[in-house]
Amino acid sequence: MSNYRETFRGVVYPWHCDHQGHMNVMHYLGFFDQSYWHLFSMIGFTRAYMDEQRKGFVSVKDTITYSAEQGPGATIIIESGLKKIGSSSAVSYAVMKNSETGETAATWENVGVYFDLEKRAKSALNDVERAWMEKYIVESV
Repeated sequence: MSNYRETFRGVVYPWHCDHQGHMNVMHYLGFFDQSYWHLFSMIGFTRAYMDEQRKGFVSVKDTITYSAEQGPGATIIIESGLKKIGSSSAVSYAVMKNSETGETAATWENVGVYFDLEKRAKSALNDVERAWMEKYIVESV
């Protein structure tokens, strides 16, 4: 997968699973959310940078496509990138795979808005931030 970056590795534990024996949907989003923050930190939006700028990202839309059930003991990897950069938003895309089989377990598309934490309103990305983000553009798989 061209230009994707590894943003998460984990294990599906029994407590991630529901009464049907596979990982429950709430944990897919939890793993994807963790991968999101690793991606944005890699890009340059570190915790320290966002604290200094008094900005953050807020999710306004999440789309998960489930492809293959994952059960207890499954080892997973998530690779991520950005599909689109707007004036004050970004569309991220992540692929969760079973690291033993290589099978895609799920994909996640997220629309995030850059947000001024003091004004409680969206904020434009500056030229430097946009340049950081452009290095992480990927295509959907």
